Amino acid sequence: MTHGINPAMTHAATPATTHTATGAAPMPAPALSAERSLLIVDDDRSFLQRLARAIEGRGFAVTTAESVAEGLIQVEKAPPAFAVVDMRLGDGNGLDVISAMKKRRPDVRAIILTGYGNIATAVNAVKLGAVDYLAKPVDADDVVAALLALDNKKIEPPENPMSADRVRWEHIQRIYELCNRNVSETARRLNMHRRTLQRILAKRAPK
Repeated sequence: MTHGINPAMTHAATPATTHTATGAAPMPAPALSAERSLLIVDDDRSFLQRLARAIEGRGFAVTTAESVAEGLIQVEKAPPAFAVVDMRLGDGNGLDVISAMKKRRPDVRAIILTGYGNIATAVNAVKLGAVDYLAKPVDADDVVAALLALDNKKIEPPENPMSADRVRWEHIQRIYELCNRNVSETARRLNMHRRTLQRILAKRAPK
């Protein structure tokens, strides 16, 4: 299960720790500096690890957290220059982390990650301090482009975005995994007939 992440996201990272990039990268990573410090907060551990690893390879010093509480601790330790925060976390709202960062470091460039069904809420997050929002599943290159965009300019839409069918399939797969691969519970949460869900799960991912 990749959650739409670039295949380059393959190595594990440890939550709530600072990472350093190792191994081969597509191109030489620029030298890290204090201005490349990045905090990622997401309670989906496998997604968090892959995204952290991929962004490290693009020249950032990455720290991770899996909850609002862990994120706030990291902010108190060292307010980052950049941040990627999931909107919905197990112990609260990611906006609490954004708000704390803005108080400690007003120039932080933070983006919010959200499920595609929560775009309206994400727009409000931008008003509260985030510089942009991205709907999951996301690609590491899009995350970096949003973080580094100048004058809060939105990133250009991708040349070959995922189809609506693929976005829907990815969303279903994510809920299925979060429900511990329980078909009945997944169908209930998606308000979908169980047999319809089974047919979707049995098929290959659409293009």
